[in-house]
Amino acid sequence: MSDETNAKSMSIIVTKGTLDWAYPPFILATTAAAMGLDVTMFFTFYGLALLKKDLDLKVNPLGNAAMEMPMGGGHMAMPNILAALPGATALTTNMMKNMIKKKGVASIEELRDMALEADVKMIACQMTMDLFEYKKEDMIEGPVLGGAASWVDVATRSDINLYI
Repeated sequence: MSDETNAKSMSIIVTKGTLDWAYPPFILATTAAAMGLDVTMFFTFYGLALLKKDLDLKVNPLGNAAMEMPMGGGHMAMPNILAALPGATALTTNMMKNMIKKKGVASIEELRDMALEADVKMIACQMTMDLFEYKKEDMIEGPVLGGAASWVDVATRSDINLYI
């Protein structure tokens, strides 16, 4: 395979703002940037919260039938009925944060910083900023404001487009 057939650019639409959904776009973006791709991330709706200075990310087990956590040498599934109980989100969030720390996985803040250092372009959706009444000063330094047209412009020139 020649270099001319290899992907050179990637865009990612980031729509989820929970701890478990924050990892895939940042891991893919930083990996692609490390491999020499020009990467753009477009943060919209709940994904926009990942650009806030102060992150308080949670894991919501409700409706996540595939969620299993390592426990006692096996894996514990979280039945939906238990996920609906008060405190379930706090429990699963603490379990996930402890597992991330124990396994030495980078935090979202660290991955976000790595993405910025790797020149990953981040676009904060202006419409979502307005909709959720976020202010630019609520957000980290680095991302630019833009609308759907900003992403479409990037996407039409990208070799890889992902929706996460």
